[in-house]
Amino acid sequence: MFARPHLLGIEPLHPTEITALLDRAQHYAEGARAGTRPEPVLAGLTQVNMFFENSTRTQASFEIAGKRLGADVMSMAMQASSLAKGETLIDTALTLNAMRPDLLVVRHPHAGAVDLLAQKVTCAVLNAGDGRHEHPTQALLDALTIRRAKGRLHRLTVAICGDIAHSRVARSNLILLGKMENRVRLVGPPTLMPPEVAALGVEVTDDMAAGLKDADVVMMLRLQKERMDGAFIPSEREYYHRFGLDAAKLAHAKPDAIVMHPGPMNRGVEIDGTLADDINRSVIQEQVEMGVAVRMAAMDLLAGARARAR
Repeated sequence: MFARPHLLGIEPLHPTEITALLDRAQHYAEGARAGTRPEPVLAGLTQVNMFFENSTRTQASFEIAGKRLGADVMSMAMQASSLAKGETLIDTALTLNAMRPDLLVVRHPHAGAVDLLAQKVTCAVLNAGDGRHEHPTQALLDALTIRRAKGRLHRLTVAICGDIAHSRVARSNLILLGKMENRVRLVGPPTLMPPEVAALGVEVTDDMAAGLKDADVVMMLRLQKERMDGAFIPSEREYYHRFGLDAAKLAHAKPDAIVMHPGPMNRGVEIDGTLADDINRSVIQEQVEMGVAVRMAAMDLLAGARARAR
């Protein structure tokens, strides 16, 4: 059962709630592949997407998810909104709340902003990424992809490689994979590890061979240049030589290890393009596909929880 009013992060979720959400997403994924139209469980409900940061795949995924479930979907261009004229985030939230939306999907550059909005509105709020804090639906779609490929989501060895310090995807995945009893390794240069890494309860290394040894899952992250202030790596060429995933480095993982990337990819920087397109190892396109299913499940369960609470 999933009875929460919002989906703001992975941290508050119990493993049973994660499993319930993934089970519902699996149902939608199977239906999409079979070509069956889902029940319009969001018919008559209004979904508003507020993206204060540019996004392609996440925003499109939420829009498609809402429309498939029958919601009336509106996406707001926040860069051209009243915020640009000096209105505060809280005033924007109160204005929107007066319009009585049912689902509010928010991406914001500052950690905690989505939680603040959730405190000011009466509708269900979904966090589509807030600063360096969390990106819960990305971690959930990654989890569903892993579960489908490996047949389980526990007692796996997962290597998360690259820019950990600036990645909300890494944080949400760390939390989720830990809750589901997996062994997690962080791999990357010390300059791209968060200051609190010692307290995260995971293995940390700057050696790709050691980090990928016997891994079931290899999750690559892009360099988050938009969040960097200063030089964190000598050069992209040197970074790829040491930390970019290619066939030689992947050989240290298990023969059936899967390769993941949340996108957008920088080919030739964090991952070899040929490997990214290898259908025998890469599940990157399936991650995109599972994104729609997971977001459908999240909105379905939140709408159901609100209906039961009334």
